[in-house]
Amino acid sequence: MPQLLNKPIHILGVGGIGAALGWALVQGGYSVVLIDNHSGKIAYGRKNGITVVGPGTQQIPIVAFDDWIPPDEGFILLCTKTYDNPAVLARLPEDAFLVPIQNGFDPELEQRDHACEGIASFVSECQRDRPVTRITRPGSLHIGARRSITADEQAEIISLASALGKAKLFPVELVPDIRPYKATKLMYNAAISPLAAMAGVDNGELLTGQLAKALFFALLLENYAILQHAKIPLARIGPFHPDTVSLILRTPWLPALMAMFFCPSLRGTYCSMAPDIHAEHARTEIDAYTGHLIRLAGKFSCPLNRATFALIEKITSEGLNPQYQHLQDLADHLPEGILS
Repeated sequence: MPQLLNKPIHILGVGGIGAALGWALVQGGYSVVLIDNHSGKIAYGRKNGITVVGPGTQQIPIVAFDDWIPPDEGFILLCTKTYDNPAVLARLPEDAFLVPIQNGFDPELEQRDHACEGIASFVSECQRDRPVTRITRPGSLHIGARRSITADEQAEIISLASALGKAKLFPVELVPDIRPYKATKLMYNAAISPLAAMAGVDNGELLTGQLAKALFFALLLENYAILQHAKIPLARIGPFHPDTVSLILRTPWLPALMAMFFCPSLRGTYCSMAPDIHAEHARTEIDAYTGHLIRLAGKFSCPLNRATFALIEKITSEGLNPQYQHLQDLADHLPEGILS
């Protein structure tokens, strides 16, 4: 057995992904420590365990972040929101075997020399004040290297992927390079999350309302164009490669058929930005999503991303409530022809 699996696996962030990963590892017979900063979630978890609705409940040690001592050895899975990364990274030794499993791109995290990352294409929605999560949309967990790795690092990555897949809570796919998968997930997330969060709707409603659908498809195309301009490789997540998605969206009549195909699987699922935009002191991952794309674009035209970023910043800074009208406000600030 590889060395790191002989040590407890520390999981930072008991949200939808962190809770699901911890549950799967314990179900597979591995030792896990969960770390979070929500006192109510910690108290509930200590008393009642960690629940994945359907499969059941596991008793897993859960520690407050302020009391957490980073281990000298073992895997550390980073499942926090990107805006919580600075506090975590300040505590981690440089040689920690860190495995981020997040959405978005955090510049500070990108500067670390960690060997691998994970990207979840399944949707796991955790209650805000309890470690009770529900997998609302099936998909895989992709794990792979983010740089050139040593044979020992490769062995550890393989062992982690095997451990996570043992419980069969979700499929685990070991890939040689995680970066194309992460870029593709960004392409989708940076279209779904800001629009659904500002409008206060579930993800499926982006494929039903005429205005929401027009904005969603336009953002997908602009995101794809930015990534192509930056010469960033993309991988297939779900039924279509991003190249095929772009072709579909540019072909008359096909977008409407694609919307009908995907709407049932998205209905009743919510983006990870939705609860953040409702918070009393709202902060979102918009900089790790849309902000990253804008930085990649440079002088390349991306008016929809720039307008989306500005509107989310306005909503959070002014404490505005999510409402469908925000989509109309977004459309009104776009150059003519963007949504045609």
